[in-house]
Amino acid sequence: MSVPAASVAFSEHAPHYTALRRRLVPGFDRFYGTAVEALGLRAEGELTRVLDLGAGTGLLSAMVADVFPAASLELLDGSQAMLDEAVAALGSRISAVHVQDMAQPLPDGPFDAIVSALAIHHLEDPDKRDLYGRIFTALRPGGVFVNAEQVGGPLEPEYDRRWADDCRALGASEAEIAEAIERRKHDRCASVDAQLGWLREAGFERLDCLYKEWGLAVLVAVREA
Repeated sequence: MSVPAASVAFSEHAPHYTALRRRLVPGFDRFYGTAVEALGLRAEGELTRVLDLGAGTGLLSAMVADVFPAASLELLDGSQAMLDEAVAALGSRISAVHVQDMAQPLPDGPFDAIVSALAIHHLEDPDKRDLYGRIFTALRPGGVFVNAEQVGGPLEPEYDRRWADDCRALGASEAEIAEAIERRKHDRCASVDAQLGWLREAGFERLDCLYKEWGLAVLVAVREA
């Protein structure tokens, strides 16, 4: 099986990827905090089984585990190096790791929640639509999908300019920004409207964009109970 180019690019930065996030994700706390808070929109009951797509070093999973300590976490990513960092950081809080691309079949559900952060935008649009359908199927009734994502739109060139300026204000070096821009060559960003439409096509009826700040957004979709 060939390894997607995005996975190769991110594997090279696995050891320091998590530290970079705070310098390269403007609004870090609100962005990730909104994603974790959105898990409360699921139907009543314990959050016991969570799948993290494009989990990387486990940054989002760690936040989920802190708020929902009883949750069993499964991490999926195409980079073994990134998942190795996640396992080292999270240890027994991870119940399973899946080294695979998101275009492949998902692990068997049902899951109470499926989450993703800054990963799905690496897929081509038809693959995003297909993935959203498979996510719907993998969720239990009442389950929730949360996607904290980099998005496109008619003002996308301005998103990029603002992102770079904000990263500089957060202390990112010009070298770090240049490396991030190189990794962004793997991006295939879609607009919020397009993605909400694909989620509706997948079968979700309760869905919304809970956070949007320039090119970052948090989308949530609940499978009806």
